[in-house]
Amino acid sequence: MARGSGFRGMKKLYIRTFGCQMNEYDSGKMADVLGAVEPFVRTDDPGEADVILFNTCSVREKAQERVFHDLGRVRRLKLERPDLVIGVGGCVASQEGEAIVRRAPYVDVVFGPQTLHRLPALIARRHESGKPQVDVSFPEVEKFDSLPQAKADGASAFVSIMEGCSKYCTFCVVPYTRGEEVSRPLDDVLAEVSMLAAQGVREVTLLGQNVNAWRGLLEKDAVAGDEEAGDFALLLECVHDVPGIERIRFTSSHPREMTPRLIEAFARLPKLAPQLHLPVQSGSDRVLAAMKRGYTVLEYKSIVRRLRAARPELSLSTDFIVGFPGETAEDFEKTMKLIEEIGFDGAFSFVYSARPGTPAVELDDPVPQETKLAWLMRLQKRIDEQAQAISRSMEGGVERILVEGEAKKDIDELCGRTANNRVVNFPVPASARERLAGQFVDVRITAALPHSLRGEMVAGEAS
Repeated sequence: MARGSGFRGMKKLYIRTFGCQMNEYDSGKMADVLGAVEPFVRTDDPGEADVILFNTCSVREKAQERVFHDLGRVRRLKLERPDLVIGVGGCVASQEGEAIVRRAPYVDVVFGPQTLHRLPALIARRHESGKPQVDVSFPEVEKFDSLPQAKADGASAFVSIMEGCSKYCTFCVVPYTRGEEVSRPLDDVLAEVSMLAAQGVREVTLLGQNVNAWRGLLEKDAVAGDEEAGDFALLLECVHDVPGIERIRFTSSHPREMTPRLIEAFARLPKLAPQLHLPVQSGSDRVLAAMKRGYTVLEYKSIVRRLRAARPELSLSTDFIVGFPGETAEDFEKTMKLIEEIGFDGAFSFVYSARPGTPAVELDDPVPQETKLAWLMRLQKRIDEQAQAISRSMEGGVERILVEGEAKKDIDELCGRTANNRVVNFPVPASARERLAGQFVDVRITAALPHSLRGEMVAGEAS
């Protein structure tokens, strides 16, 4: 390690991740870029860490305030050990920037989702200058070009294929915290997927704020000088052909980008999991228009109908915002009607929270909080009932499971996920456990529990 790098003696890293799977992916990359400078181990105890990072989310108000709450809790550690490095990354960092240092002056570095690759340099400059470092710029794909090579951690992996969002829904801060949509080139994505497959990864999940809006460069015409971009369906086809990859997922999608070619991909690509997360947000056209979602309820239902025609066993999950400014009881009943018509297999649902800088902040919001909470509980209860009914319908059937490792509650069992993304726990003889890790096996479902399934392995089906 070169002198003055700011990393001498650093041994342990603590990362607290808030928010979506994109943030989970980014946290892994933060560890990778720091690990490329000096070896360290991850720790779950901030009290023993040499570097503490909070990877933040600003989609929900409570998540944002929790970051500052946690920063307050580690302030004592900084007083006890001045050499401790405290960093704030992610969307709150991008949104607040210098304000984080003003509010919590013991924070050493602040960096956005697009500048996490600069983390080692920011820490080094903090040590050299004695001043907090803030970099929340938007350097597009530079982040991906600067990250260390992908490393597998199990049989499944996330692969980020794009950043940002250009939809500008009235409630959402993502375009302001992660920037406009920027897609990674096709060759870069395939190189990462191939590298992961060579390390034993069998399942990849492609990530993006609007993942199906991917429009990555293919190659440049040497004669005409034109650059050609491919669509998301083409990317899926190419990933489908990578040797070793046996299952493909992607999240999160936008209904406006659910093209006919992408819908057809569910019929043509057997490795594409029969599972889709397609946020709808509301079942009322009036509310959807106020949100500027860019589609109607009828258009959403048409997309679902065509998807299920292409892949009848498709499992569909979604997002809902309850109590958007001006939402009426009639609007909410339309949402409940949509839930009955579609039969969702899960949902992320939240009471609307105003985010600074978004257009919806200016809207009148006459709906009482207790009404919003009552709506949310009713919605979540119905979604849970539908999901549990789907789980019960799987009893007695045989599911192809990717074995992830030991079950959390019983070391004598293994766990894995079905094609529709349910956790299954099943007993396996001790002699076979190590051999089956990271493999696909057939498991007969014997019971549907509230948050998982139980099963028994079909003999001779390990692959």
